Parts: sequence; C-alpha cells; structure tokens
Amino acid sequence: MSTGAAAAAASTTSKIDYSCTPENMAEARVGSGKVALFCQEAPGGITYRIPALLYLPQESIFLAFAEKRSSFRDEDAEFLVMRRGHKEGMSVQWGPKEPLTTALLPGHRTMNPCPVYEKTSGQVFLFFICVQRHISEWHQIMSRKNAARLCFVSSQDGGYTWSQLTDLTDQVIGHDLRNWATFAVGPGHGLQMSCGRLVIPAYAYYMHWSFFAPSSVNNIKPHCFIFYSDDHGKNWAWGQLLKSLHTIECQVAELTSQDNEQVLYCNARSPDKYRVEAFSVDYGTEFEESFLCKELPETGTGCQGSVVSFTPVLQPSELDRRENTSALETTKPWMVFSHPASRHRRINLGIYLNTSPHVKESWEDPWVLYEGPSGYSDLAVCEDGQSLLFGCLFECGVSNEIEEIAFQLFTDADLLRNVKED
Repeated sequence: MSTGAAAAAASTTSKIDYSCTPENMAEARVGSGKVALFCQEAPGGITYRIPALLYLPQESIFLAFAEKRSSFRDEDAEFLVMRRGHKEGMSVQWGPKEPLTTALLPGHRTMNPCPVYEKTSGQVFLFFICVQRHISEWHQIMSRKNAARLCFVSSQDGGYTWSQLTDLTDQVIGHDLRNWATFAVGPGHGLQMSCGRLVIPAYAYYMHWSFFAPSSVNNIKPHCFIFYSDDHGKNWAWGQLLKSLHTIECQVAELTSQDNEQVLYCNARSPDKYRVEAFSVDYGTEFEESFLCKELPETGTGCQGSVVSFTPVLQPSELDRRENTSALETTKPWMVFSHPASRHRRINLGIYLNTSPHVKESWEDPWVLYEGPSGYSDLAVCEDGQSLLFGCLFECGVSNEIEEIAFQLFTDADLLRNVKED
C-alpha cells in the first residue's frame, strides 16, 4: 500500500505522450532501454501504480502486474491488470494488457500485487489485499480499525486463466487481526526457498496496548513479517513481527551463510532515513535483530524497493577487470537491489550490487538504470544455463514518477560494467 505520492502527480504540465498506452504487442531487448507497459491515460486520470514482476522458468514467461486506479490516489485503486511477456533469448515479447477479473471482492478495491511461483506444481499464487472502498490506510491507523483482507488467486497455466478469489483473512490471521490497525502484502514478488517454503512478504501496523494510553495512535507501530506455506500453498501461516525497528513495505531473498546454511534476508522500507535489513536462520519464522543499512538511504519519506539473489556466472575476463577479485564469492548468492538513488525525492532509479551479502556494509554504489522521476520497482532474475538476465519493472516519468510503468532488461555483464566500485 503506497504512501507519500508526489503532490505533482495531479499536475497538468506533464510532457508524457498520453497516446502511448500500449494495448498490443511490445518488445523489450537487452541494450534497447525501457519499454512502457502501463501508461497513465490522462493527467490526474486513470493511473497505473505498484508494479510486481514474476518470471516462470519452465515456461520462459514474465508476468507483469499493476494496480489500475481512477486517479493517482491510493483510495482510488480499482483492480489489478497484467501483461504476459514471452522470453526469447535476450528479448521479451509482451502481450496485451488484461484485467484480472477474478481478483475482486465486492465492496473492496484490490491492491498490492505479490506473486509467487511454486516450482513443483508450476502453480502461480497471486496474493493481494482487498480494502474497503474509499477507506485510506491513514484512516485505518487513526481509527484503529482494519479494513483490509488477505486474498489470492492462482493459475495453473502460466497466467492465462485464474482461479476464483480465496479470502484467507480469518483462516490465517484470525483473532490476531484485532491487534492490527491495518496490514498489507509486498508489494512486489514473493519467493520459494530451496527447502520448498513459499514466502509472501508483508507488514502490519500493530497496536501495542499500554496501561497508560490504551487507545493512543502513538502506540501503533509498523512491523514487517512473512506469510508462508510449507505444503505447496495448501495451508498458510505467518511468522513473528520484526519489532526492533519500524518497517513497512519489504521484500525477501534467500542467501547462503558462511557455514553453508540457508538464510532468509529481509530488506524493508523505513521512516528512519535508511533501509532496514534483517536475517532469519529459520526460513523467516523469526528474524534476528534488524539494523539500519547506511549504504541504502531512504528517499525523503521513503519508497518501496526490490531485492533478488542470484548465483553469479562470471567469465575470466569479467573477473580480471574488477578490483579485489579474490574477495568475490562466486559460489554463493549475490544480491541486487532497486530503489530511487536520491536521498531527498523519488528520482534516478538505482541498481545496487552486493557480492558479500552476509557481510555488513557491502553494498556497492548504484548504477542509475533510469535518470529522472522514478518510484516503486520490482526485479526478477532469469538463471538459464550459463547466462543471467534481469528484468526490472518500475514506475517512472518525465515530470513525475507515476506517468508510466516500464520494463527494462539487463545482463550480469551490464550490471558488473555499470556498478561503481569503492
């Protein structure tokens, strides 16, 4: 659930071509820059926000999701839309935009797409929240009355058809919901760990009851956590809240520790000027103490960011070109993070590389993938044989960051060539 949209979003001075809305085929190629997938249809009018991206390796298909809104405001979200992209070598052919007509709950708006791919069955689970119409996140916090529901739809055929909506709120959260002023999933992608656990990142505004101020809004604090399933998506539960710092929108990635144990990494938006990081050694059921990452500053009031891990595939020439190559761990996963690079506003989408994720302060300076207004983003990685290909779906524009949602491809070689070493 996004917050702090730029006031300029309603401006009528944008230079974007509003006839660009791509309804038919579009092609993205490595080296050719971005291609627009969802475009604002008029200044202050129909707007597409909150990107989510998923890659299905067995089908070589990207799925791109977004919210369709009647305006840029969160309260004007309506339903989710999707485009399907077929990967062919170093290019992706995108099909037309489609509404997700089954991802609807009467009297509610659908928000925060968060897909995850279950590799054993080939099933896609698309999680989201359904929020009572016209009720803002801030109103829920101030009234201490949740208006969100935890829902999903699923697909067995690569996103061509979708199941009817399942509302998991009562089954999974149950009576604990009385302590949540509101909550949301993602936004962005979920994850299946190597142990098979499906992970959906989430956050809740938790009401910390106090004897001295039992109903004070000051006792409501945001904390991220995960929903998870250990039986291929049949049953779901949720892990403990990350409580040491205030955290909201988050994403997770799987890493390997120095002892070759699997670790779940969490990267979260924070009101405390920097991103928050945390690690879990029990697959996300509980996270260890979180900490502020001074190499990943937040953008003004903050912005959602995306993170993925991947196993590097490096050629000798690429290793020779980089300094301190002996320190590079080429047998353990690295991480890539996307987020606006400015400390003050949502501008210049940065791509950050971390070649030693288990070591603090190991993020390299960002490569600016897009110069100009940029906002929410989501990353996906294709690990096909001996090549690595990354997809980035991100909000961007000329005058403000919500004019379009664009997609761009880049390779591991592009990443290594463009990131800045200390």
